[in-house]
Amino acid sequence: MQGKIIKNISNDYTVQTKTGDVFVCKCRGKFRNMNITPLVGDEVNFDEKQNYILEILPRKNELTRPPVANISQVVILTSVKHPNFSSYLLDKLITVIEYNRIEPIICFTKLDLLDESEMREIKVVMDYYKKIGYQVYCNTQLEELKGLFKDKITVFTGQSGAGKSTLLNHLDAKLQLKTSEISYVLGRGKHTTRHVELIPLFGGLVADTPGFSALDFEMDPSCIRDQFREFETYKEFCKYKDCMHDKEDHCMIKEKVSDGTIMKSRYENYIQFIRGDV
Repeated sequence: MQGKIIKNISNDYTVQTKTGDVFVCKCRGKFRNMNITPLVGDEVNFDEKQNYILEILPRKNELTRPPVANISQVVILTSVKHPNFSSYLLDKLITVIEYNRIEPIICFTKLDLLDESEMREIKVVMDYYKKIGYQVYCNTQLEELKGLFKDKITVFTGQSGAGKSTLLNHLDAKLQLKTSEISYVLGRGKHTTRHVELIPLFGGLVADTPGFSALDFEMDPSCIRDQFREFETYKEFCKYKDCMHDKEDHCMIKEKVSDGTIMKSRYENYIQFIRGDV
């Protein structure tokens, strides 16, 4: 029988079939021997009588943090205060998500905590990400956000304390996901999500995942470069065909940073990423 893994707790895999039947399955030992770990989101063949997963079908993509497969899109929850906005973390998440062939969607939270000057600054940031082709929302745009989920597997992720569980509860009060207060000493929230689970939401499935503030790159510098969308428009005007937009002369990307066309913070984050300062 075929189904999708929708939950994993202590190596108990909850598998749901297309008819909605649910089975809690174990893994065959062969997966350990092959160094394969089933992930939430995997399509699998399983023995419904013995409750064993027999085969993991080919994945279109996967993330290791959070451990989810076959993802349509990732909503990056980005706090602007408590914890403060981090362009570095946002760009790191976008880069990893794009590299894994997943669509990133940016959702800013806690804008109500900003004063007028801070709001103007964050509005410039939001407008820039929109300009280079990303979907950008704030967490009060509930009706717009509800329209994102149909027929898709969506992951909510971002820094701890950004309000992932809170936003999901606002979208659907029946979820009643646990939330916690922010530690103002640490500037981040306590992790309230202890496992990965796919939850039905507005015609699709959404994963509420543990928050995190660290993420490892598993790509070389040229792959990192190729995830920066705004570079594509200008790279052909660089002196060198394979320009890394770092120490080379006659680099159009650096010129566009100087004249403000490319946001300076994005470029500075890029340089940190390719030099390994992560």
